[in-house]
Amino acid sequence: MSTTQLRSINQIVAAKRTVEGGGFVVHRPFPTPEIDHIDPFLLLDEMGPVHYEPGKAVGAPSHPHRGFETVTYLISGAMEHQDTTGTRAVIQSGGVQWMTAGSGVVHSELPTDEFLKQGGNMHGFQLWVNLPASKKMIPPRYQGYDSDELPTVTLPNGGIIKVVAGEVHGVVGPVETTRPMTYAHAILNAGDVIEWIPADGHSALVHVFDGHVTVNDHEVSAINLVIFDRKAGQVRVVAGDLPAQVLLLGGQPLGEPVSRYGPFVMNSRQEIVQAIEDFQSGQLVK
Repeated sequence: MSTTQLRSINQIVAAKRTVEGGGFVVHRPFPTPEIDHIDPFLLLDEMGPVHYEPGKAVGAPSHPHRGFETVTYLISGAMEHQDTTGTRAVIQSGGVQWMTAGSGVVHSELPTDEFLKQGGNMHGFQLWVNLPASKKMIPPRYQGYDSDELPTVTLPNGGIIKVVAGEVHGVVGPVETTRPMTYAHAILNAGDVIEWIPADGHSALVHVFDGHVTVNDHEVSAINLVIFDRKAGQVRVVAGDLPAQVLLLGGQPLGEPVSRYGPFVMNSRQEIVQAIEDFQSGQLVK
């Protein structure tokens, strides 16, 4: 057992059910009326799990973004991404797409033709990551990785940690992040233990979405988000008698004003108005 001091827990919040995009149900721990954002994270949605009959699957039709990054991680299903930079890519089970909207992009995330035709299980996560004022107007960028391109850690009881970005248990994810952050998905067998040390001063979150675990000596069940203090310390996740799944999220806070309106996140109301005007005039993606 590690002797490193455990990081203090600030809050444990339950995700709330809502409907997004073309009509898909999500469970959202934030933003809510109680929690606007957890710097640098703006939104976390669990999409599904849901089973779609043939011809019934839905997604997010074309919509704009400016000033932040969108991260889609699929546990099951298949989605096609298209955007105004000319990028067209498919994300399938276990894969991730990390889109930096920057100065502006219009994109869609829809079930692939094959998935729509055949139906099946859809389950994944959408995370929004804020950009600092100095990088809100950088050119858009897309990064996509299939499941077999994401490195894994094998735990003693046979569970795994898939690392998308940052470092967990000595393994580094492939995504090039705009600022230091961590994104990992752990599939735990009974008794498996995660010992993660987020950087001092960084926000740290553990989202439990399957089963139940002990997080820094607190019992946490699905679908609950654990929010930690930013002071140095270890995050220790222990699975109980049954398998469980969690997301690990860590990031360097920006400490800047946040002004948001729908798909735009800037630092001031004036910048939001400009983003809306640019979108309406066709200038957002030029």
